[in-house]
Amino acid sequence: MVAGAQAHEPQEQREALEDLEREHFDHYVLALTWHPGFCASRRQPPRECRDPSLMVGADDGFVIHGLWPSRPVRLISQGVSVSEWRRQGCFLERPRPAGDFCQAGPAIDIGSSLEQELDDAMPGRASCLDRYEYAKHGACLSISDDDFFDGALALTEIVNAGALGDFMRDNRGSTVRRNALIAAFEEAFGRGTGSSLSLQCGGSGNRLLTEVRIGLEAEHIDDFPARKSFAPVDHGRCPSRIELRRF
Repeated sequence: MVAGAQAHEPQEQREALEDLEREHFDHYVLALTWHPGFCASRRQPPRECRDPSLMVGADDGFVIHGLWPSRPVRLISQGVSVSEWRRQGCFLERPRPAGDFCQAGPAIDIGSSLEQELDDAMPGRASCLDRYEYAKHGACLSISDDDFFDGALALTEIVNAGALGDFMRDNRGSTVRRNALIAAFEEAFGRGTGSSLSLQCGGSGNRLLTEVRIGLEAEHIDDFPARKSFAPVDHGRCPSRIELRRF
């Protein structure tokens, strides 16, 4: 796909997001990786950082790390803490097998068209990140793997197609003010939505942007990017000036 391209038509995006709407947990966090920054921050870069064919998805902007539901009601009633849910997710109910991400769960069973789109938008699949993310964040919440990744892909397309995606593509390879990045987010989604954005940085001096995390209301995720779809998230710890690496 070329920069800003979409695999879904607008109606298909809406249908994909409707399939994510839930009432038995409060919100999602959409975790999107800035792939060049992530790779530059790793001392031992994984395959998706070493194989040029797995870097092309970064041309569109952000790539998919994951989609993380908050604690389901049934686990709140059991006294499971927020920190425990964040640490273990669905592995609380079905312990994670020993080994790497490829051992975390079965191969993802999605249609061939969606699989090709996900290969481009989630280069971490080369390290079985998709298996791990679904096993931890989707498998115990009555969300099929097809709906989980189709929805994540639609959300990512919307982000990359807007003002935030434009800002990232226009400024890759440069250093930007943190507040300028937040302003681009609010230009895309509305004044005050910056409280739903968490910036994650790493590398030397913690200056490399590696990821953004966006809070989304589970009952209103199908309204994204309308303002009522956003949920507050914890702020990240990026410095006042952030480097946007490029490949």
